[in-house]
Amino acid sequence: MSSTAIVVTSGKGGVGKTTATANIGAALAMNGPKVALVDADIGLRNLDLVLGLENRIIYDLVNVVEGRAELRKALIKHKHVENLSLLPAAQTRDKNAVSPEQMRKLVSDLKKDFDFILLDCPAGIEQGFKNAIAGADKAIVVTTPEMSAVRDADRIIGMLMAEGIDSPMLVVNRIRPDMIKRHDMLTVDDLLEHLKVDLLGVVPDDESIIVSTNKGLPAVMDSKSKAGKEFKKIAARLMGEDVAEAAATAEPGDEWFVRLIKWFRGERG
Repeated sequence: MSSTAIVVTSGKGGVGKTTATANIGAALAMNGPKVALVDADIGLRNLDLVLGLENRIIYDLVNVVEGRAELRKALIKHKHVENLSLLPAAQTRDKNAVSPEQMRKLVSDLKKDFDFILLDCPAGIEQGFKNAIAGADKAIVVTTPEMSAVRDADRIIGMLMAEGIDSPMLVVNRIRPDMIKRHDMLTVDDLLEHLKVDLLGVVPDDESIIVSTNKGLPAVMDSKSKAGKEFKKIAARLMGEDVAEAAATAEPGDEWFVRLIKWFRGERG
């Protein structure tokens, strides 16, 4: 298969973008492809913590692009997920330490050895965003069903398309069916109508994410995690599989849930 670089972005911080990057990457690797996760959030790295790799960092992304470390030596292989590697961000430098041209070359080098490269983009639209999207072929936009997050996602989608990354894919995180029933939360339909992009997946609000993050193990490794099951389906869709079902984020009789199932089946009417 040809190698694909995907930037995972949001615009707004705190929507679960780094957790999504870790879990989608781990789920892809568990299916066989070789996956490299790149923490592009220079100065504020967190992807290593989510993966439980914080104590194994010797070199980082800036060391590599500056030529002070070989790429293969900076990559950290995950102990529990075969085929998954991490290139950590530098913690003592700022986002101006790397240029878009350097990121493009880095991604090009990673494509020689990996099937998927997932770039964890920093929040905001400044230099870090420009760096993270520079080498990307595709984009995943993570949002939550809150107006502020959706507005930021809308702006990010426009910027991605202006940079030539067509058809960004949407992941709606932290869905609460009980709040949707009470009309206290935006529905997935509301988000799709506003953002007008393809839906890649819907992830429920799930305390297993907090538990797995504290343990440094992706939720996709927990067979009981509802969020983990959704991230696995997202990974399957990225691999081209036809996964029609959205997860059990609501009771099957709920009207919005039925519409969501139809959406994944291609019944958009």
